[in-house]
Amino acid sequence: MTKVTHITLKEKITIPISELVFQFSTSSGPGGQHANRSATRVTLLFDIANSPSLDETSRAHLQEKLAHRLNNEGILHIHAQDSRSQKRNREIALARLITLLAEALVEPKPRLKTTPSPAKQEKRVSEKKKLSRRKQDRRKDWSEEP
Repeated sequence: MTKVTHITLKEKITIPISELVFQFSTSSGPGGQHANRSATRVTLLFDIANSPSLDETSRAHLQEKLAHRLNNEGILHIHAQDSRSQKRNREIALARLITLLAEALVEPKPRLKTTPSPAKQEKRVSEKKKLSRRKQDRRKDWSEEP
């Protein structure tokens, strides 16, 4: 397997692996005694707020979209403990980071304003009149009683 040296998100955004911090700890996942003794859980840290690889618009967009995943310093935390292997968990965390950043950087299509057709407007008005008539028919006319 080739060693990954950088992550390419868009044609203009490339993040070197040196900007990512990997921390390892004991996992609560599968592995039994192995999980108790070896540090297989991976926590990937990416400092979005201070990353020199991101331009200001991308940084602001990521901070807005991933606000619920960032801590107070603007650092993104991703945890992986799916596998018994530290190497595999590292690959999983890296894949999650790539997916998360790629989805957050997608620009939403602008909404086009539309107007309802005249037939739809007429149908809506007639339904409102029908409902209003039904409610009026339920009213008791107190003036006609003896």
